[in-house]
Amino acid sequence: METDPLPLLENLIRCPSVTPDQAGALDCLSTYLNALGFHCERLVFSEPGTPDVDNLFARFGRGSPHLCFAGHIDVVPPGRLEDWAAPPFAAHQENGFLFGRGASDMKGSIAAFVTAAGDAVKEGAFTGSLSLLITADEEGPAINGTKKVLAWMKEKGHIPDHCLVGEPTSTDRLGDTIKIGRRGSLSFEVKIAGIQGHVAYPHKADNPIPKLARLIDRLATHEFDSGNDRFDSTTLAVTTFDV
Repeated sequence: METDPLPLLENLIRCPSVTPDQAGALDCLSTYLNALGFHCERLVFSEPGTPDVDNLFARFGRGSPHLCFAGHIDVVPPGRLEDWAAPPFAAHQENGFLFGRGASDMKGSIAAFVTAAGDAVKEGAFTGSLSLLITADEEGPAINGTKKVLAWMKEKGHIPDHCLVGEPTSTDRLGDTIKIGRRGSLSFEVKIAGIQGHVAYPHKADNPIPKLARLIDRLATHEFDSGNDRFDSTTLAVTTFDV
């Protein structure tokens, strides 16, 4: 019989794990996985200028093939609580749906994989090994999470043969699509210095705004690439303009 992932999901959503605080979510998973016979490692990584991040790596078995599930338990801030129909960390159920911050991104898929992995372990239906790479640093700087856990996994001989990332993806309904890749992203900040002055004496000043406007126009109209058969071309979005 398949294990219902709902109780585990409810427990995870009740952990207010806003980046980078795991807020008990990794403790919940560690307890659950330890009881199934997984060997759990808690990995705390640091970097100057960034918050310390608690991560979890859990593995059952040492054989091949090795399937790893990668995910994150951190969530974005809930915003104005009065805008929520139900408290964001209450795991509220209504009309067959469960509501809460992180339900789809991505505590739901973590609960589903963990319970499915538990069923596989109990049934002894595989000869390889299962592992989980769970971080609390995906919605933030993403410096002390997956990247460093992967480096640790390589050092310790835990490189998987296959990896499943349970990020929510859909075309018509949640979970109806499997993707084999994802575009990357690059965020940057441009600062242009000027010389303060008076509008009556423009020759004594250096206004950086026209320079920045020209730069934005050039970037916005620049063709970075033409994409390929799997991905659309690169796009640019200017999100903030401060003077």
